[in-house]
Amino acid sequence: MEQVLWSVGAFIVALGLVVTFHEFGHFWVARRCGVKVLTFSIGFGKPLFRWQGKDGTQYQIAAVPLGGYVRMLDHEVDPVSEQEVPKSFRSKSVGQRFAVVVAGPMANFVFSIAALWLMLMIGMPALKPIIGNVSADSIAERSGLTPGVEITAIDNRDVQDWQDVNMALVRRIGDASTTFRIREQNGVERDVQVSLSDWNFDPDRDSTLESLGLDVFRPAVTSTIALIAENSPASASDLRVGDKIIGIDGTQTRNWEQTRELIAAQPNAQRELLIERDGGQQQISVQLGELDGRGYLGISTQQEAYPDGYLFTLQYGPLQAFAGGVERTWQLMGLTLGMLKKLVTGDIGVNNLSGPVGIAQGAGAHASYGLVYFLSFLALISVSLGVLNLLPIPMLDGGHLLFYAIEWVRGKPVPERIQELSFRVGLLILGTLLVVTLFNDIGRLIS
Repeated sequence: MEQVLWSVGAFIVALGLVVTFHEFGHFWVARRCGVKVLTFSIGFGKPLFRWQGKDGTQYQIAAVPLGGYVRMLDHEVDPVSEQEVPKSFRSKSVGQRFAVVVAGPMANFVFSIAALWLMLMIGMPALKPIIGNVSADSIAERSGLTPGVEITAIDNRDVQDWQDVNMALVRRIGDASTTFRIREQNGVERDVQVSLSDWNFDPDRDSTLESLGLDVFRPAVTSTIALIAENSPASASDLRVGDKIIGIDGTQTRNWEQTRELIAAQPNAQRELLIERDGGQQQISVQLGELDGRGYLGISTQQEAYPDGYLFTLQYGPLQAFAGGVERTWQLMGLTLGMLKKLVTGDIGVNNLSGPVGIAQGAGAHASYGLVYFLSFLALISVSLGVLNLLPIPMLDGGHLLFYAIEWVRGKPVPERIQELSFRVGLLILGTLLVVTLFNDIGRLIS
């Protein structure tokens, strides 16, 4: 329940921020064009909080946090005096109306740049993309990728950490191949062609790396106890933090993996552990427990340190961080457009789409990792909202922009009946997408 509340809270904050910036883009440019704004709303439905600004605009936060809107004066709908007609949105030129509408998505891109700029200023913990294990008979193994090599570029685009690698791979979903540039342990670099024709990536089942047969390099886990859980079999015994388990029932264990398997294979059994403590060895008797049908001891063990240079902080000064924010925002825009194209062409299925529930889960997960990860998530959501709103679908900003472009070419507005019919079609499309994404979200929750 606590995790659900955390995810919902993070979702409301994330969506509230990106929607506020989107609507503020419309609001700010509308005011600069001399349009009177009647209502600035974050959310839909019944207002929970509202107040009247000195500028005459009603500001409000509504009950349904799934969007927002800016309602502008329209002299063909609202009762207005003759003096106020010039402040009507519909009385403005095509260029001014176009600017007001496009300002929303543009504000989302600016927000993304700002979020990523702040993220890079704070600094994000990062891990060099050095390959750990490679699964047998996997795409990675068949391509010639081996443990210990570092990925330095994908498709001639440099990568600094595993997040860069993941973004590059997501961009390649549905493609036939990709090219890795790798650096061998002896420093020699070479290109490796990775065939993706047999790549079956299911985001609900595994990560992009796992689906290719790749694993992130991690130092070996030792058999030295780092933590003993409360009310566990280990806490009821004489085991202590710092003890190193080197055998079970007279069997010498080579590593923690072997020790863990021996424990898991003996639920509820009484076992003799051979440990090293203070330079000596001793036997300790332990009554194992059971968890999910497997033997349970209730300890966590230490991990060896990363080699020098493997861990680093991705952090820049103000100017370089700004340039990085612009570059990453541009990459996110390209990624979003690429995914939309592949969705239309059938290279990826509609089952990959996520709705409000999926976004809430993502927001909660990133928020739990820390501020810099949440900022990265905000940038992704903001760019996605900006790009989607530019699609030429009636009801979205892109649909309005399409009508204004036609009006500019024709010299007169698109007939009202055609606009009304188009808006109904747009509403049907958006409603269908919402149902599909909610269905996908529910399927992921119950699977």
